[in-house]
Amino acid sequence: MLVDADLHIHSHYSKAVSKAMTVPNLAQNALFKGLKMVGTGDILNPKWEGELLKYTKKIDEGTYERGGIRFLLTAEVEDSRRVHHVLIFPNLETVHEIRGALKRYSSNIETEGRPHLTLSAAEIADLSNDLGVLIGPAHAFTPWTSLYKEHNSLNEAYQGAKVHFLELGLSADSEMADRIKAHHSITYLSNSDAHSPMPHRLGREFNRFDIGEVTFEEVRKAILRRGGKRVVLNAGLDPRLGKYHMTACSRCYAQYSLGEAKAFHWKCPRCGGRIKKGVRDRILELADTGERPNDRPPYLHLAPLAEIIAMVVGKGVETKAVRVIWERFLREFRSEIRVLVDVPVEELARVHEDVAKAVWAYRTGKLVVIPGGGGKYGEIKLPEEIKNAGVDELENVEVETGDNDGRRPKQMSITEFFGGSNDARI
Repeated sequence: MLVDADLHIHSHYSKAVSKAMTVPNLAQNALFKGLKMVGTGDILNPKWEGELLKYTKKIDEGTYERGGIRFLLTAEVEDSRRVHHVLIFPNLETVHEIRGALKRYSSNIETEGRPHLTLSAAEIADLSNDLGVLIGPAHAFTPWTSLYKEHNSLNEAYQGAKVHFLELGLSADSEMADRIKAHHSITYLSNSDAHSPMPHRLGREFNRFDIGEVTFEEVRKAILRRGGKRVVLNAGLDPRLGKYHMTACSRCYAQYSLGEAKAFHWKCPRCGGRIKKGVRDRILELADTGERPNDRPPYLHLAPLAEIIAMVVGKGVETKAVRVIWERFLREFRSEIRVLVDVPVEELARVHEDVAKAVWAYRTGKLVVIPGGGGKYGEIKLPEEIKNAGVDELENVEVETGDNDGRRPKQMSITEFFGGSNDARI
């Protein structure tokens, strides 16, 4: 069974998160997106736990359901060096046990969604391992609150404690992360870290699991690569669209090479703002291999459907004009992920030809991408050659998208990964 899941989100109890992040809203928008499973986020907060139990029913240990959407018990915590970690819990009893153990190390564990702890990464990992909780670094490469902001390796951070996965974050993909050889044996997760339930936030990055049932235990086996269960696809933004992909000023967003940033002592000569090191440059600093593991699943670059529509019609992503077209696609094809990944472009064109062409361009890597950096998202543009072509002419269109940041994303195709079998049609 192929199941799409977004395992890192937040509730309305976390800072800077929409008040609309409620369990009913999450279930409804996960259905629109095409997700089958969502992490609860913030489950260490007792009030959020209460809301979960109010609006869902228990399916299995660590697994709850509302409206056909399964919820796994997850949380994000911040350690003593402000590094963030994602936790996935086997059951509520373990949530209660860890919450009780952490009270002495946190002043806000019962009030904040993402609690700060006075423990190190290694100490949090040791406690998690003792209690059967899956743990991994959140958005591992971003220049804020990430493992590679504070440390130079997994081992340096966790001091040999077991880590079960690594979350890529919006500004990196699996090809980039595999430039570090120590990652080759670890599972990658691609999650949204959503602060809003809207489908252009929830599920903007997701994982496709090949599992027997939609439960914590099956997901645990897939993350640990046991019993034939596995992650078969990571999907998310082209990393160049991430807010921190390129080294750039965090005030005016002017982009710099790593050498320039160092020469300017990380102070922007244009506006005096602070220059933030980009994910691309940070990974290049740490890179120690050009090889990739043979069993690494493909990474599919996608953008939220509303953002693709907004690009085509030239309107804001939350405007009525965009919403009307988005709803037409959902009525016809049931979920956003089906539109973005599965439905043939000829069928999409029956709803809106220009949007269909843009989806095809995204699937095939033929969009022009203007990289983001310094806290500003990148931008996508549809080449004129594709705008002017008919849907039946797309395969013959040649487009030079440019090499905007010194690397062209290279993806193993899904067909190549599955060895040309029938399973390649996802």
